[in-house]
Amino acid sequence: MSQRANGEGSIYKRDDGQWTGAAYVLAANGARKRRTVYGHTKAQVAAKLRDLITQTDAGVPTAVSGWTVRTYSEHWLTHIAPSVLRPTTRANYEWVLHKHVLPSLGTKKLEQLTPQQVREMHTDIARTGVSAHTVRLAHAVLRSILAEAAREQRIGRNVASLVRAPKIEHQEVDPWTAEEASTFMESSRDSQFAELYVLALTLGLRRGELLGLRWADINAERTQLRIRQTAHRAGTGQGISIGPTKTARSRRTLPLPARAMTALKTRAANQLSDQRAAGGAWTDSGLVFTTRTGTPIEPSNLRRSFDKEITAADVRRIRFHDMRHTCASLLLAQGVQMRTVMEILGHANMAITSDIYSHVAPTTLRNASDAMNAALDSPAAGPE
Repeated sequence: MSQRANGEGSIYKRDDGQWTGAAYVLAANGARKRRTVYGHTKAQVAAKLRDLITQTDAGVPTAVSGWTVRTYSEHWLTHIAPSVLRPTTRANYEWVLHKHVLPSLGTKKLEQLTPQQVREMHTDIARTGVSAHTVRLAHAVLRSILAEAAREQRIGRNVASLVRAPKIEHQEVDPWTAEEASTFMESSRDSQFAELYVLALTLGLRRGELLGLRWADINAERTQLRIRQTAHRAGTGQGISIGPTKTARSRRTLPLPARAMTALKTRAANQLSDQRAAGGAWTDSGLVFTTRTGTPIEPSNLRRSFDKEITAADVRRIRFHDMRHTCASLLLAQGVQMRTVMEILGHANMAITSDIYSHVAPTTLRNASDAMNAALDSPAAGPE
């Protein structure tokens, strides 16, 4: 319902309890344009409108909101995201914005965006053939940006929070078997990334953890390593960024299996050869896995090489991240406790590990079943 008082303009209270005010103000071009403001109370809105009207009465032009989803998103990426998001997350958000969100909503006025337009964005993205996960990610990016716009009171409500994101059906991981993993390692033993693949499969390290691993994080005896940082592409044209791990749990110290120790010994020798060959062109980054000139490895180059190695090995195609799943499933199949696997992978809590891998732990479950049978069949369990 509209409520008006002298000098206030029009003030409305919406069904969601938010107060909205509007008045015609003097724009920079001399014309009168409608300006909308927001607040949690009528008094807040009235005060904002009085300031605007006072400026107009004095002949002072007032900035009229011209934000579109595109212009505000660019403002958010430049001035807000760097302080609230990790570089890798910001890069992902930027890609999703330009690939999916802005083509659908970029020209829409920020303060006029509706729930229906957000739902139409979902439909537009789904029509490109991407997964529901991608649609959900685009929705999450838009919701984060609009949440900041609402905090800055540039909009009255976050319409993305009013729209349900698409559901994602749980997909079970389908890692390599022990035979497939062994075949791949044997086939790729002469690859530039052979030792990296060994650590990925034997320790379940994330790609960023592997690319950010330093020699300083490996003890002198090469019997254990520490995960303290990750490497990732910071964004278009911004190169490789190295920063802290994703969570505190990701910071972990791991003992090295014999195969991993051998791989690191080989890697040290190969890197020394690369350094001698590069001469003055060598860059001392301190990283374990580098290019032939010592610089950090481009993640996309690693992905392409991995795909080629899979083809050469003639094994089932998986994602690079699925080597991490392979490590976990093989450990569980050998009877390693779920809690231990959680520590190795650096998961934040046991629920994550259990949710992902409970279906690939048949040996563990069989051992539990056999233990129960043994307990019940024991003479001590019978009546006296």
